[in-house]
Amino acid sequence: MEKWFNVGKIVNTHGIKGEVRVISRTDFANERYQPGNKLYLFMPDSNEPTPLIIKSHRVHKSFDLLTFEGFDNVNDVEKMKGGILKVTEEALGKLEENEFYYHEIIGCTVFTTEGESLGRITEILTPGANDVWVIKGSRGKEILIPYIEDIVKDVNVQDRKVVIEPMEGLLS
Repeated sequence: MEKWFNVGKIVNTHGIKGEVRVISRTDFANERYQPGNKLYLFMPDSNEPTPLIIKSHRVHKSFDLLTFEGFDNVNDVEKMKGGILKVTEEALGKLEENEFYYHEIIGCTVFTTEGESLGRITEILTPGANDVWVIKGSRGKEILIPYIEDIVKDVNVQDRKVVIEPMEGLLS
C-alpha cells in the first residue's frame, strides 16, 4: 500500500493562466516544486489521486504559485481548489543527521532528562529562527518546546521518543 505525504494545499487560483495558490507543508519548497517534478492531487470527493507535472513555480507573498503541464488557464485549475498535493515516500529524499520530517516528529512522546513524561508532540510551528514543537501535556496544558540544541537532547524516531533538558521556566 502506497504511503502518501502532504506537501501543500491548493487554496485558490491566481490570474488567468492556470496558476494555483498553494499553502505549503514542506520545508523544501524549492526542491519539491522544481519544474518536471511529479505531485499527486487528492480531492475531497475522489479516492483516486491525479498525477500532476510541475511546469513552473514562484513565490508570491506567503504562497507558492504553481502551474502544471496541460493546465493552461484558470478554467482548467478552478476545480483543483481545496485539493491536497502529496508525494510518495520514495520522493521524500534523505536528510542530514539531526534533521527530521514533520511526520516523524509528530506523535513522539517527550520526556525530560530525569525521565518525566511530558506528553506527545501534536504540532510543529515554524515562526522564525527555529521550529517550535507543541506538546499536548498529560495535564491537558500545551507546552511549547523550541527545537534548539540546548533543550532537545535526543530524538529517536524509531522508538517515537524525544528527550529534553527543560530550561528554567519552560514547564511552568
